[in-house]
Amino acid sequence: MRDPDGLLARAGVRGDPNADQHFLIDDRVLDRLPDYASEIDADCSHVLEIGAGPGALTDRLCRVADRVTAIERDPAFVSFLREEFAPEIDAGRVEIVEGDALEVSLPDFSASVSNLPYGVSSQIAFRLFPQNRPLVLMFQKEFAERMVAAPNTPEYGRLSVSAQHYADCEIVETVPKEAFSPSPAVESAVVRARPRSPEYTVADEAFFLRFVKALFTQRRKTLRNAIRNTGHISEISDPDAVVEAADEELMSRRAGTLAPAEFAALCELARERGAPSE
Repeated sequence: MRDPDGLLARAGVRGDPNADQHFLIDDRVLDRLPDYASEIDADCSHVLEIGAGPGALTDRLCRVADRVTAIERDPAFVSFLREEFAPEIDAGRVEIVEGDALEVSLPDFSASVSNLPYGVSSQIAFRLFPQNRPLVLMFQKEFAERMVAAPNTPEYGRLSVSAQHYADCEIVETVPKEAFSPSPAVESAVVRARPRSPEYTVADEAFFLRFVKALFTQRRKTLRNAIRNTGHISEISDPDAVVEAADEELMSRRAGTLAPAEFAALCELARERGAPSE
């Protein structure tokens, strides 16, 4: 296997924290990341990696995947990766895509294992979640804890409901700062997401996610007041009609106490009674 420090040395490019570049160099963590996908029998026929950097994780993914598509936005690393992985590229096992992971077309991948750029990790994650594929993703620890949080906990919020709408999410490993070069300011964590259909149904997914976002902007308010105060965000044209139609006990609760299924039921009521604007 390629040595992470050796890859960085050959690339001749230093990570730039200002450009959100923190490269995973701990061999033990690198070796475990593909295993987290294998443990749930994820299809590794075509693995997507976002933020390949010098290619240490790319190398490990080549050991378990039939094909790896690695997206990298830094032109210097793109050139290095295309040279370093030339044999794998020639064999059709690796493709290096230059560009921003929020803008390039994603391939029809079977799973994603990635050390995400932290500054855009949320946007990337929610580009991946709707693809309904197994994910093993590295996040800042605080972000990961919010993603997997349960109702009635301080960490539970919009991120928790939105992520758990798409998948069963679990933290499988906490990663110290020293595992990266350069070291980030905070600890990291690996989240494994197993796609599944939710136990509830929403007629308009975009409205559901917007409605959840709206209510959590006023998480300290009762739902009665939060619904009335956030019609401009949820785009409900008649918030009062929703409040009047809802159960009085429910309206006295706060957003942080509702499970995703309860949000879904309230969302459907809001959609029927509040007439979301087109």
